Parts: sequence; structure tokens; C-alpha cells
Amino acid sequence: MSASPQILVLGCNFAGLTTARYIREYAGEEVDITCIDRKPYLTFIPNIPLEVWHNNNPAEELHLPFVKFLDRDDIRFLQGEVQTIDVEAESVEFTPAERSGSAAETIDYDYLVVALGNNLAFDDIEGFAEHGHTFTDTYYGEKVRRYLFDGGYKGGPIVIGSDRFLQGHHPKLPDLPEAEAACEGPPVEIAFSMAHWLDEQGKGDASSITLTTPAEVIAEDAGKKILDELLPMVQNMGFGYRADTKGIKRLYADGIEFDDGSSLEAEMKIIFPNWTAHDVLKGLPITDDQGFVVTDLHMRNPDYPNVFAVGDAASVTVPKLGSLGHKEAEICAKVLGDETGVYIPDEPISPLEFEVICMGDMGGRRGFYMHTNEWWGGDTSILKMGYTPHALKMGFKTIYYTTGGKVPTWGLPLSEFVADHTVI
Repeated sequence: MSASPQILVLGCNFAGLTTARYIREYAGEEVDITCIDRKPYLTFIPNIPLEVWHNNNPAEELHLPFVKFLDRDDIRFLQGEVQTIDVEAESVEFTPAERSGSAAETIDYDYLVVALGNNLAFDDIEGFAEHGHTFTDTYYGEKVRRYLFDGGYKGGPIVIGSDRFLQGHHPKLPDLPEAEAACEGPPVEIAFSMAHWLDEQGKGDASSITLTTPAEVIAEDAGKKILDELLPMVQNMGFGYRADTKGIKRLYADGIEFDDGSSLEAEMKIIFPNWTAHDVLKGLPITDDQGFVVTDLHMRNPDYPNVFAVGDAASVTVPKLGSLGHKEAEICAKVLGDETGVYIPDEPISPLEFEVICMGDMGGRRGFYMHTNEWWGGDTSILKMGYTPHALKMGFKTIYYTTGGKVPTWGLPLSEFVADHTVI
């Protein structure tokens, strides 16, 4: 190991940016930190629908340049595409990505943090390019906006649903529930907020929308108590609902066909695909059978202890949820700060505790808030709807932009406390 440990962070969206900046906080100047990402900005994905409903191009407001924040923390940024990871040689090959035709280069590390996120497998869904829509990045958000506001949408039925998620498995993983959808907070949020938009525009209401899920019940990770309250509400509002579709077979001009053999008429199909691992991770000795990085609950790989993973690239991140990624970033940084830097914990660093924390838009400046760990066997189960959750959702964007991804460690717990104890 070199005099100053070299920490390499692969990926610089939510989990990667936050982890890198927390590492600097907990390790101090004792380490050298480098981040690699194919683009020099973060896409603030949770707020794409809000921009679309207001007829704004989401790319205008939701691309956050982060290099200036990394520079403030003396973190080196390389704009590049990761090509190979060699955990035996402790090196990563990447291609500079600012312009095409660059020659591949290699960078060595003492510690590696994989935060590459996921690959969204839209290309596995027949007919998606021709007939599908989604909100997973600003390109697709802008495509939805133009379809809705430029006369493409004619007022027909809408289906919002997820494809089947293939969760990774490995004998050294902690015991985890089995998820059949990667994350169903976004479909629920978009159903609520789109119903409000349709009504506001005089183009329909909740009865125009059918929610679908490959699982036995939508948003299974919310737990039984919340679902016993949520599902009757969804149906009373007029939404259609179809569960246990097994996945999506194909999209066509007038509808959607599922893997269970059923189909639905739909002019507009808003789809969330299977979330897969990036090809560069598949088959490595640090990954599970799907290519997600195996870690313990301190985000460390059990076989290569100098390799960590956070966010969607980590196998333990089930569901693929931003609040879990944020918790993982702090844990990973504390472990590395304790091991390589100036951080001296007063007590053992707490492992990852699984829970869903979700704040979603419902339109009309109203939102919903979920806080639950019931799916993992816990007894927390809170669902609230009103103006406060919407304000918290907007407030998180403000604080994230202001701090450049380094949300204060009290930020998320404070939001939980406010939402948990607000009477709505």
C-alpha cells in the first residue's frame, strides 16, 4: 500500500458522490480519493415527473454539475467509462469519455468502492422503443413531456407498471427477502401525480390509469400494514390494478402483453424495467449470480476486504432504493475513515439496517410518505399523505443541490422525525 491509501470510487451519481465526499470527511487528508464516471453531472432522477407535469424540460433543472464540489474536497475526477475491474491486480481499466476514440488507461487502487448503479434493461422489452415511455432519466422524461404537451396523447388508457426483477443470490450474502420488482415507489408516485395532471388538464382521471406489478402485490416492500391501507385507497380513487403479471412480454401500439399471457389495452405504457448489473461487473469474483457486488452489512466484500459497494450496484440493496444507498454511503465512509484515516468511532460502526423511506409527489403540492421495515420483520409502519411529504421531497432536492451531495448526517433522520410525527 502506498504512503497515502488510494481510494477509487466507480460511479458518481447519488451513492458514489455522497460516499466520496463522506470518505473525505471521515478519512481526512490521510487518503487520496479518485472518482470515475462517464459524465460530469448527477441526474436528480426523483424529480423528473415534477418537471414534466409543469411542462419543463427536466434536463434544464436536474443535471447537477458535481466537479466543483469534488474539487473543494480535493477529490480527483476522471470522466471515463469503466472497461474492466481486476480485483487480483487491484486495478481498473477505463476509457476517457469526453470524446470518442480515446485510448484505454489503467488506474491502481488500495481500496475500491463500486457505485456504478444499475443497467436499466429496456432493450429486453419488445416494442419499448416504439411504444413505451418512462421517467428514469431526463431523455425519457423529455420524451414524455413532448408526448403529453405536443398533442401525441389522445386521452386513452394508461398502464403504469414494472417488469420482473431478477435478484442476485450468493451464499455469502446476508439473508434477504425476495423482491419481484426492483423498486415500485416510482410507479405508485407517478400514478398519483399523473391522475392529478390528467384531471387538471381535463384529459381524464385515476380511472384512466391501471397499475400493474409482476409481484403478488404492488410495492411489496411497504409491508402488509401499509398495503392494507394503500390498496383500498388506490381502488377507491378509481385506479385499475393488476398484480402477479410475472413480467412484461411486449408492448404494441394499442396495449401491453404480460408474461402470464394476459394483456391490457393502453395508449400510453409507462414502464419500469428489470434493473440489471452492468456487464463490467458480471462474472467477477466479487459479484453474485446476476453481477451485483456481494457485501456484508458494512458494505465490504467478504472475499476481497479492500472492495466495497454502495447503492444499486450492491447486492444487498433490495429494493433498489435511494434511502438505502444513502445509509450505505455513510457506513462505507465510516469504515474506510476508521481503517485509513482520522475517524475514531466512539462505538462499533452500526451495520446497515433495512427500511423503506420514501417521499412521493401526488400532485397539487401534496405527497405521500412511507417509513417501514415490516418487510424485513420489523415493527415500523407509517404511511402519511398531505402537504408535508411534498415539502420534504422538495426540501431534499434543495439541500442536496446546496451541499453538492454531502447531505448532513442529521438530514435524513431529521426528515424521518418530521414526517413520522407530523399530523397531516
